[in-house]
Amino acid sequence: MRAFARQMTERMKAVTAAGAVAAFWLAVWVLVAALVAQPLILPGPAAVVVALLRLVCDGGTWAILAGSGTRILGGLALAAVCGGLLAGISSRSRAFARLVAPALSFVKATPVACVVVLLLIWLGSARVSIAAVLLMALPGVYFSLVEGLAQVDKPLEQMFRLHGVRSWRLLFAHTWREVLPFVLSCARAVIGMSWKAGVAAELIGMATDTVGERIYQAKLLIETADLLAWTVLVVAASWACERVLVWLLRASGPAAWRAAVRSHGHGLRGRAGAASDGAAAELALAVGDRAPWAPALDGLVLNVPAGGRICVMGASGVGKSTLLALAAGECAPCSMVFQDVRLVEDASALDNVLVCADARVSASSAAALLRRLVPGIDVHARVAELSGGQRRRVEIARALLCGGCAVILDEPFTGLDTFARDATAEVMLDLLNGRMLLLATHDVADAQALNISDIITL
Repeated sequence: MRAFARQMTERMKAVTAAGAVAAFWLAVWVLVAALVAQPLILPGPAAVVVALLRLVCDGGTWAILAGSGTRILGGLALAAVCGGLLAGISSRSRAFARLVAPALSFVKATPVACVVVLLLIWLGSARVSIAAVLLMALPGVYFSLVEGLAQVDKPLEQMFRLHGVRSWRLLFAHTWREVLPFVLSCARAVIGMSWKAGVAAELIGMATDTVGERIYQAKLLIETADLLAWTVLVVAASWACERVLVWLLRASGPAAWRAAVRSHGHGLRGRAGAASDGAAAELALAVGDRAPWAPALDGLVLNVPAGGRICVMGASGVGKSTLLALAAGECAPCSMVFQDVRLVEDASALDNVLVCADARVSASSAAALLRRLVPGIDVHARVAELSGGQRRRVEIARALLCGGCAVILDEPFTGLDTFARDATAEVMLDLLNGRMLLLATHDVADAQALNISDIITL
């Protein structure tokens, strides 16, 4: 209650401050208009308000504004699609990025008037506003997406891929959520610029029944109040579009995540076995020639029978994680607990488990497993709020419920005391269901807890 009251007080202060600023500039406008004393040069606020009310009450105004807005938003949508495609290709091909970036940088630096004149020659006035918005917005969209894709959390992406989260589910669960902050920043800059470019194109091209044409007519007739009134309408439309589109973009992140969670296991059934199938495959992996940077793995051949259990032991840095990563690549999709934490921090513990789970795993069974592994846990709490040991067991629950023929564990009991480790190991043994088990640890007690007697020492 106190937090709500404090929040409301802060909002009231912000509104009061904004009102004071607006009143200040309105007073400046009134004073300057009185000093100029030439309504044709600078009309006062009252004259502009009268002109604005006249426009608002005219149905034709809304039709013209809607037509211009549709063309501007159409150009913006084309820029988003084209920018997304180009950024996606550039993130996979450095050569393509080198070819595209200079051209878009040139377009970005070109004055709007020059672009509009060229487009008028090529396309005519009817399509000039859409094309102008496309060209002016495209560089901003492209460079923002390229930067966002470059900043995507690669370890987390690897976790999703190994657990069989691919194609559109990977986009929804990970890529879009990672890129979204860059998209939001771009939207705030590009939407207003798109309205400026679109109206400027209409004005220069003299397209009929457009906002640009009405502004040009007001300029010819020296109807300065009408010109300012149209300006107010354009600014208001641009502001409204920005608020609506930014809200939709913000909402798209949680919506995409929920869609990915609800469709858990999509595409996994029938591939490499499932968590409850007990299906397992043999693994024969010649490691030495794949990891020349790890001398301890030189000449090593890893052979694991179907349903077999192997423990890899050795000092830190000797190559245990490298060995498990190579094995995971052979077994994917598989279940894996990584040495470092790989969770979606702002999502709940339950969703972190479900997003990678087999299609036959229900939310209730996943919640039951979490409560069994972590007594007293709130399964709907954000994992960022959990302790280190709790987070580790969330990752173990995720691995146990994921489809695949192998469970790969890299120091899985980090942060757990002996009692918690033994209790967790007991649950893991209950849910292996004949799957292959690979463990990397520096503590032989971990192998004993999982009933592993076959130990490879590096």
